[in-house]
Amino acid sequence: MNAQPLYDLSPLASLLGLGALLAVGPLAWVYWRNRRCAPLQRLQALRLFTLFLTFDLILFGAFTRLTDSGLGCPDWPGCYGNTSPLGAHHAITAAQDAMPTGPVTQAKAWIEMIHRYLATGVGALILMMTVVSWLNWRARVRVEQASRSVELSPWWATFTLFWVGLQGAFGAWTVTLKLFPAIVTLHLGGALVLLALLGVQVVRGSTFTVPLAMTLLMRRWLALVFALLALQTVLGGWVSTNYAVLACSDFPQCQNRWWPEMNFQQGFELWRHLGVTGTGEPISFAALTAIHYVHRLMAYGVLTLLAVLAWQLSRLAAWRVHSRVLAALIGLQLVTGLSNVVLDWPLLAALLHTGGAAALVLTLTWIAASAAPDAKPAVPAMQRARVATLPEQTATGRLA
Repeated sequence: MNAQPLYDLSPLASLLGLGALLAVGPLAWVYWRNRRCAPLQRLQALRLFTLFLTFDLILFGAFTRLTDSGLGCPDWPGCYGNTSPLGAHHAITAAQDAMPTGPVTQAKAWIEMIHRYLATGVGALILMMTVVSWLNWRARVRVEQASRSVELSPWWATFTLFWVGLQGAFGAWTVTLKLFPAIVTLHLGGALVLLALLGVQVVRGSTFTVPLAMTLLMRRWLALVFALLALQTVLGGWVSTNYAVLACSDFPQCQNRWWPEMNFQQGFELWRHLGVTGTGEPISFAALTAIHYVHRLMAYGVLTLLAVLAWQLSRLAAWRVHSRVLAALIGLQLVTGLSNVVLDWPLLAALLHTGGAAALVLTLTWIAASAAPDAKPAVPAMQRARVATLPEQTATGRLA
């Protein structure tokens, strides 16, 4: 394989230009579809479209990882210093001839670069979303000072822009550190945070969203379930980045045992390279088993808590649509998780499992962002009746 610097910034300008071109189409479509709408409605359409493309980007990132294409171009941000694999054809062919099943092939190079193109396009859309948010906010302040507290703060978009830049850095480290498991897992987690940030802006920026009442106890329960779901998605990323899915190929047992041999110390040693321990020794199969089985055991608890949350929401008329979406996604995760184990990790099931996790994060974000900020527990009817009679009783007492 030809020696290539890990960082070659010569194609950076052309890649940024390509990302801008990719963003022009969606921007023109959003503007044309909403040309007769108010500026805030056009901004909301841009948020929604950016959220949709970010979800697609997460799925394509999973496809890149699952097809072992993460190192399809061994440098960053281009491919052997070129904007596309076309310019790197000879270098890629030489690497493929040397290792036909290795990390660098023509197909894997295209998959990796398409992922980078999509990421650059999403970044350009978020940059435009930030600029428009600030322009709308400033115009609104000049026209009507009293409305500043109603419109969504442009700092949401600004922080999202910062976060997508951080995601770009983790994408670069994913390549230059040769699929370092901790970095790849954090890259996946950061993508889900980006999805949640956009989800909050779509929900709270919509003129059609009516805040729904939620008790303090339900809020705390939602926060607990959300935190556990976040932990479970990180564990799932750790399973995938360490290629530990097939460590257990039977269900409900693992290796025909309820408690197989596991090495937790090796399995959850965070700062190490792929396939080896911190001391450079090959990681044991017992370590991969530990990674897989912890994720599976955690899944039992998280799916149960999600099911309880869906049941609680279904009892409230205003939240029934949310509960049905949540229940459907719970079923999807259960089916795809089992399929990954018993069907030897089929690509479609693995993609759907990642997509289901992202959709669960987005759904819980939707629920949390839809809750009225000043919602209080409902007052029982008997207590309301007693409160209502207090003025009358007080007045009667004064008359007496």
